[in-house]
Amino acid sequence: MGWFINIFILLPVLGFVLSLIVPKRNEYMLSWVAFTSVGAQLFTAIGFIVYWLFNQHEVLNLKEFSFFKANGYDFYIDFYFDHVTMTYLLIGALLTFIITVYSRYYLHREEGYKRFFNVIMFFYLGYNIVIFSGNLETLFIGWEFLGISSFLLIAFYRDRYLPVKNAVKVFSIYRIGDVGLILAMWLSHHFWHENISFQKLNNYNLVHEHLAGHSMIGFTIAFLIFISAAAKSAQLPFSSWLPRAMEGPTPSSAIFYGSLSVHMGAFLLMRTYTFWEHQISFRIFVIVLGLLTSIIATFTARVQSSVKSQIAYSSISQIGLIFIEIALGLESVALVHVAGNAFLRTYQLLVSPSVVSYKIREQFYNYVPRPKTIEDSWPKRFEYSLYILSLKEWNLDGWMYRRMWNPLKKLGSTWGFLTFKNIYIFFGAIFVVGLFLAINREFISPRWKEYLPVIFAFFGLLLVIKAFTERASVRLSWSLIITNHFAIALAISFNEDFAFSHHVWYLSGVLLSGLLGYLVIQRMRNLKEWISLDKFYGHAYEHPKMALMFLLACLGVAGFPITPTFIGEDLIFSHIKENQVLLAFFISMSLIINGLAAIRIYARIFLGPHVKTYHEVAKRSS
Repeated sequence: MGWFINIFILLPVLGFVLSLIVPKRNEYMLSWVAFTSVGAQLFTAIGFIVYWLFNQHEVLNLKEFSFFKANGYDFYIDFYFDHVTMTYLLIGALLTFIITVYSRYYLHREEGYKRFFNVIMFFYLGYNIVIFSGNLETLFIGWEFLGISSFLLIAFYRDRYLPVKNAVKVFSIYRIGDVGLILAMWLSHHFWHENISFQKLNNYNLVHEHLAGHSMIGFTIAFLIFISAAAKSAQLPFSSWLPRAMEGPTPSSAIFYGSLSVHMGAFLLMRTYTFWEHQISFRIFVIVLGLLTSIIATFTARVQSSVKSQIAYSSISQIGLIFIEIALGLESVALVHVAGNAFLRTYQLLVSPSVVSYKIREQFYNYVPRPKTIEDSWPKRFEYSLYILSLKEWNLDGWMYRRMWNPLKKLGSTWGFLTFKNIYIFFGAIFVVGLFLAINREFISPRWKEYLPVIFAFFGLLLVIKAFTERASVRLSWSLIITNHFAIALAISFNEDFAFSHHVWYLSGVLLSGLLGYLVIQRMRNLKEWISLDKFYGHAYEHPKMALMFLLACLGVAGFPITPTFIGEDLIFSHIKENQVLLAFFISMSLIINGLAAIRIYARIFLGPHVKTYHEVAKRSS
């Protein structure tokens, strides 16, 4: 019966591949491929679930294959099916089927019709990988799929300023969540001494035995998982990104931020619940943060002037309650709540354009004064303060900028002496010194052996921060991204048992993607004379193939699961010792900012209003 899981993964793969092949102008075939493949999976899922429920509904675990094995390390793909997967499978298949049928008419004659269905099928593939994942490594593959498809759908109207800007903003929050998941996987490797599967996490004796003497590490892993879940589900302090994500088409807002993607954080908590269910302090932490999110999001939703923003904050509020239900151990209640919230928000978003027009007519012809609410009984000073705070969305956006992005920009500005001409000389000299020390480790004192990996990792982090904040030279920013990967590889070389083959896994994808990206940048420079990072150029309009090639290059250097670099990143963390917390932090931050810097270059060169004045320029606000 486990082979059915392969069908549930292969059907979205088949649908995605076919959607790529279908010609751009054939709208009927594009939509037919989408809702046929999703519909086939829906009806297959219904039949399989009925059979599974009437045959003792045992948990299914299917270890597919190993990508890489070395010294007790095993990177393997694992699929898992239980009642949580069953619920998410039915919700996802039914809602995606509805959205594909709806989009067939909603996006008729839209310029990006093919692109929309390509990304929707890509998203659905990632969604299925996540819900069927049997370990954190498999889940992270689908997690990355969801992140990049979110970016592409928010920036669907790529000739407008705000959709592109908000797409980059949302992607940056997703990358923060990726830090939590990467570090959680790293600590889990040391905690379990293997890539633990979710099936083994259900073994109470095994979990209790490991947590008995390592409660602090257990809490840290749980906290990192929560950071990832909170970022994906827009919980505090990451709540401000969800309304910004509504810049995409209404169907994508419904499928992503109303129903499926936004509930992935709840899925992650439910999937790992058996690990942290006996950590009372962590459960209290989840309850408190979920309650705060619900209260703040409720007040914010009530003062929004945009119907999409109202729906977004209402959804955030409900997900906060779902987090509380999960922390209280009410898994069945949480699953029912997830289904109800997903269907309700999808319906609200799909009918929102019609509702707005009806409400405007009602208000124009039949004005009704605002009814009194409970807030009217509060002291006026408190009521007005709460109103202003809610209007400003509790300054969550400003807090993120002040605490995270502004310090990075200030740090990057201190490296002004780096130019494209001297970066290779500067980095080459340091790299040669580091390589010499790595080869002759026997001459280094044990104390310096502990410091050198951290020093080179920090140096790599500074390079990529400079790449992220660079505004003048595209080639310099891209070169810094590539050299950052070499700095990471050099830092890990000082740790024992890091073989040359592991460097090949990690750097092979970086080199190929880096070369492809550099060739595209050079080609665009030759065609357009000068390109900087101080504004959006919108060159995807005239050069869509170049834009696609550069996007693939960006995904390659960011460690997306299309090159061996994705496995290489996991290999790197398997060699970081559990007491090398600073090294793990520097490298994880490097990898996250690396992806942000690459996507930022892509957005600046190829997205946004076209720089040439003879092309029609969309309004600043969509």
